[in-house]
Amino acid sequence: MSLRTKFLLFVVLIHAVLIVLAAQVMRTNAALFVGLEVLLLISIVLTVQLYRGFVRPFQLIAAGTEAICSKDFSMKFVPVGQREMDQLIGVYNQMIDELRQERVTQHEKSYLLERLIQASPAGILLLNFEGQMEAVNPAAERFLGQPAGTLLGQRPADLPGEWGAALGTLREGQPQVVQLSGIQTYRAHCSHFVDRGFTRNFILLEELTQDLIRQEKQAYEKLIRMMSHEINNSIGAINSILQSFGHYTPQLAPTDQPDFQEALDVSIARNTHLANFIANFANLVRLPPPNRQPTDVHELLHGMQRLMQVQVERRHVRWHWQLAPTPLRADLDRQQLEQALLNIVKNALEAIGENGNLTIRTTLSPPALHIENDGPGILPEVQRRLFTPFFSTKRDGQGIGLTLIRDILLQHNLRFSLETQENGRTAFSIWF
Repeated sequence: MSLRTKFLLFVVLIHAVLIVLAAQVMRTNAALFVGLEVLLLISIVLTVQLYRGFVRPFQLIAAGTEAICSKDFSMKFVPVGQREMDQLIGVYNQMIDELRQERVTQHEKSYLLERLIQASPAGILLLNFEGQMEAVNPAAERFLGQPAGTLLGQRPADLPGEWGAALGTLREGQPQVVQLSGIQTYRAHCSHFVDRGFTRNFILLEELTQDLIRQEKQAYEKLIRMMSHEINNSIGAINSILQSFGHYTPQLAPTDQPDFQEALDVSIARNTHLANFIANFANLVRLPPPNRQPTDVHELLHGMQRLMQVQVERRHVRWHWQLAPTPLRADLDRQQLEQALLNIVKNALEAIGENGNLTIRTTLSPPALHIENDGPGILPEVQRRLFTPFFSTKRDGQGIGLTLIRDILLQHNLRFSLETQENGRTAFSIWF
């Protein structure tokens, strides 16, 4: 039974008793009867006023409760001139104002946070209470190389390759560095936040590639410039002296002249070789910014084929062309990209050895170039060190070929990869 019903029942009983008493004295005591009638009228008037003053606050409370339950914080009440009622209305209106302001502030902060996460250059993985990815931002999709639809519901440890191995063992306060194919380098942090009173984790992925390459390049630029300056100065002077010694050859005994001349030629040749060796490093650090012009990639590939044809035939390697039906065009520095393609094909030929296959494939959607070879695949320990300056698996390699390719493609802001695919072929891919 509601409080309102109880009040009405109590009022009805009281007035019923007054009516019965008035009926009893109506014939015996007229004055008392009139007094009871007046009392009854006064009681009815007071009851009606009391009922209005009693019920209306409950109606307002019910209406306010319903508005709060429906999350409508715009409804406010107007004072009615009754002190107790106006106090209640004032408290309710103040509470509604504060709730509305807090709600607006919360929505603004949530919207700002959401926009910041979406626009952040750092990858963010929000995990649910079970440790599965519940939300990812565009940067995380780009770093992990998978769309959000594929990532959601997975555990970080289930991601393929280096990502799964690194994120699966990631602990809060213990950031890890993840290096992919010797090109991309990332730092992964794990932290937590409180959601509905419980702790949830999130993972922050920070790309270090450009910063590391910039610092790395600044370091070896200084070293190479210093070495180049000192060695070239010494080589120039030594070769000049050695060539001067050649004028004394006729003064020697005829039997000694060939050995003497051969020693001079060998010394000059080794010095020249050393100068060329240093020049290769110097060219790496003197790479100019690309002069971009509209370029037909297919035409560039055919030009590269003509330059490499002799080496290909000598190794008995077969070309396979799978070019897109229409020209693939991009804004490129023709000379720099041609140099990069020559180095890529040269590395592919060295990987094949002899009697292999070299496949050149292009696509328009997405615009990309793939240079594949069927030589031995890349070992996992080598994969992580690819594109590292001065790293080479060849006994006499300088380790600048892939570095030059990397710098040219990065200056063009092109995405690229070098890896052995599931079919056993090794592919160098460039996306325009």
